[in-house]
Amino acid sequence: MSVSRISALGAIALSGALALSACASENNGAQPGSGSTGAAGGSTSAASGDCFTGDLKAEGSSAQKNAIDEAIKAYQTACADATIDYQPTGSGAGIKQFIAKQVDFAGSDSALKTKPKDGVIETEAAKQACGSEAWNLPMVTGPIAIAYNVKGVDKLVLNAEVAAKIFDGKITAWNDPAIAALNKGVTLPSTPIKVFFRSDESGTTENFTKYLKAAAPDAWPYETGKKWTGKGEGKEKSAGVATATKGQDGGITYVELSYAQQNQLPMAQIDTGAGPVELTAESAGKTIATAKQTGTGNDLALKIDYATKEAGAYPIVLVTYEIVCSKYADAETGKKVKAFLKSFASDETQKGLEAKGYAPLPAEVAAKVKTAVDAIS
Repeated sequence: MSVSRISALGAIALSGALALSACASENNGAQPGSGSTGAAGGSTSAASGDCFTGDLKAEGSSAQKNAIDEAIKAYQTACADATIDYQPTGSGAGIKQFIAKQVDFAGSDSALKTKPKDGVIETEAAKQACGSEAWNLPMVTGPIAIAYNVKGVDKLVLNAEVAAKIFDGKITAWNDPAIAALNKGVTLPSTPIKVFFRSDESGTTENFTKYLKAAAPDAWPYETGKKWTGKGEGKEKSAGVATATKGQDGGITYVELSYAQQNQLPMAQIDTGAGPVELTAESAGKTIATAKQTGTGNDLALKIDYATKEAGAYPIVLVTYEIVCSKYADAETGKKVKAFLKSFASDETQKGLEAKGYAPLPAEVAAKVKTAVDAIS
């Protein structure tokens, strides 16, 4: 299946899934300036957004790096006087920097936490930093692959229990009986399994461990979170784990679809109990179809059912959010964030993400995101 078809199918599935409530602005309070300088620009259009002059700083999710790089390229091509610096340091680092007022917005593969984590309630900390409500705006969607590199094995089926035991170091060889039972007729070598995990705090790690915990709670006894708690060797960012797996016979990792594609890594089919499911945006969309909006108004945070057993549903998915202040104390910063995110959410820019392995925002969801972006001040 072509990337563009995969993207289109994913967009259709997502649009049917998210019946988001009508958006209402929550523009009260203000945030101290977060470091951007330069005057907001004039009226030149940049893929549905206005050009600004000066700098915009952001960091966070490496899962969306390839997507946001394309969005930045599109915006800066139209707006030569704008400089947008996005550092893919990982979701956890991005949220911390946003709360510390070091960046203008953050990218995160999980929404801000509403319960204490390491003594911090992220929603409250972000609200305090902003001086207004902080919003989670879904901008990039994509499934997480269990990518592997085993000589002679081009097709592999795993389920949640076996995957959990692999990533927890309980299954250590590729010809283990538990793997063989799921792969009848496949010749599996005795090659040692080499697990690679994200060493940085990552929303991808959080989404992957949510899947393991929800679908195989007895085999994955750890709490979910951005910090890896299983076994293996740590590598920084999505590019790090993908590159390491590509270079290691017997390697396995969890990584976003776009990185698996870039590195030409085969991806395991996942059996949720209704038969093996290949990773496509259509199959991932069937899981996204169960997502519920947990945020209110313009906060578009979602809850995903990782333990879904729906036939044909690929259960390991993520949504990358841009986390923003609803109202910035520095009005010029608010204008810059609004201008860039309007461009990012535009049909033209979203369509350009297809070739990178992402699904563009479907029209219905894009309309909700655009409404929220328009409410930023």
